[in-house]
Amino acid sequence: MRSRYSAYAMGLSDYVFRTWHPRTRPADLTLDPSLDWQGLEVLRALDDVVEFRARFTGPRGDGVIHETSRFEQRGGRWVYVDGEQHA
Repeated sequence: MRSRYSAYAMGLSDYVFRTWHPRTRPADLTLDPSLDWQGLEVLRALDDVVEFRARFTGPRGDGVIHETSRFEQRGGRWVYVDGEQHA
């Protein structure tokens, strides 16, 4: 989870793409370069589930993504499967 956050913050779309399960990842992944990622708070991590808050600043001001994400081991690596965003 932390490595994927870092990849978003650094604009490394190839890493985000490679760590996304092929069954659920988009065909094309373009990261928003106007977002400035401010921090990650992991609220809960249990087995294959991670709940987090990621703060960012963008053209519309400050924002937060609050999500519970599911991961799966594939080829000995953890990959992102999907997530449920919270209001």
